[in-house]
Parts: sequence; C-alpha cells; structure tokens
Amino acid sequence: MISTLDPSQLPDAATLQRLCQSLAALDAINSPEPEYRYYTYNPEWDAQEALFEMSDGEGDQMLVLFRPEGCCINGFLADYDQSEKAQVTRGLPEAFEEFIFGEPVNSIGTTFCLWYTSAHGWQTGVVENEDDGSEELLYIFDQDPATYAGWANEYYLDETEREPLEPEAVAAIYQHEPLTKAAALNLNNELEDWQQLEEDLRGVGYPVAFS
Repeated sequence: MISTLDPSQLPDAATLQRLCQSLAALDAINSPEPEYRYYTYNPEWDAQEALFEMSDGEGDQMLVLFRPEGCCINGFLADYDQSEKAQVTRGLPEAFEEFIFGEPVNSIGTTFCLWYTSAHGWQTGVVENEDDGSEELLYIFDQDPATYAGWANEYYLDETEREPLEPEAVAAIYQHEPLTKAAALNLNNELEDWQQLEEDLRGVGYPVAFS
C-alpha cells in the first residue's frame, strides 16, 4: 500500500498531475452537482500553481500542490492524531513552505505530509506515527483504473440504479483520451447537461470531443 512509510510507489509529479486531472474529470462525470464531488482540480490555483483536492465532506481532506519545482501533499484525517508539524515537514523545500504553513492548510491541519522534487524524488519529514492514515487517502494514486471504479461504484452508485463503472472506461480517462458523449455515458448513463459537463471538464484541463 502507498503510505508515508513507502512513498516510492507514488508516480512522479508530472504523472501524478495528469492522474489528478483524470480523477477530477471522472468525478465531474459521476457527479453533475459540484458540491457532491470528492475530487476536484484547479489548474490555475495561483501563478504557476495547480491544486488537487480530496474532501469527503466529513472532515478528511487531502491537498496536492503542483509547482514547477515538483509537488507537495498535505493530508488531514479527523480521526487521527496530528504529529508535531515541524517534524512531519522536516526538510520541506522552501518552494512548498507557503502552501504548508499558510492557508487553507494551516486551518485544515496536517496529519501527514510528503513532497516530490526531480532531484530527490518522494520524501517525507519524520514519520513518528506509523499509522498516520496516509494509506487511506493515498491509495487512489496507484494508477489502477480498477481502484477508482471500485471506489466510485460504492460512493456514487450505492442505492442507485446506475450501471456500475467498468475499469476499462476509467482507463480511457486515465489515458487522457478526449471524452466523447458515448464514453461519458459509459461512465454515467444518466448524464443530461452536456454544456455544463464540457465547461467542468475544460475547467480542469481535460480534453473534450462532444461535437
């Protein structure tokens, strides 16, 4: 399992950024109403910065900042104790300090933190608590379409009559294939507002081919 104890299983920053765009695109397809989405992505969060966010609506959050220097992940789980922030961020590159010690991360909290640079790959600070909850949030980054399909079938389709998502349909989004209406319907056969979906997908930088 991917965790702060074994971050080597995470993809590099560029690959992770494409994956985050795909996850946000999949959630836009699965949840036409933005307030119910689990994963979102803002390619223009700030100058030369993009932000991926996971929020379960119950207190758990994960933010991933992408910059030219690499990326940084901040995770917070409400049911886990927070280690001393100075320890979990020991060795943090200066490029990520404003993100980790500023807002909104400062108000959210930090249960675990890790970062990637091209020079050193994935790194963490001092992991004092081996069970820091990182596995619960980082697993989605394993690049396996079946992982998202299984999660989404439980999260979005429970107690609905929608057809289950198939890993093959998710794989096309992971590969950034331009989304057609047919491909979108393979993921959510209840889609109706194509204009809004196109706007949402272009908003996360995902290619669309509806015409």
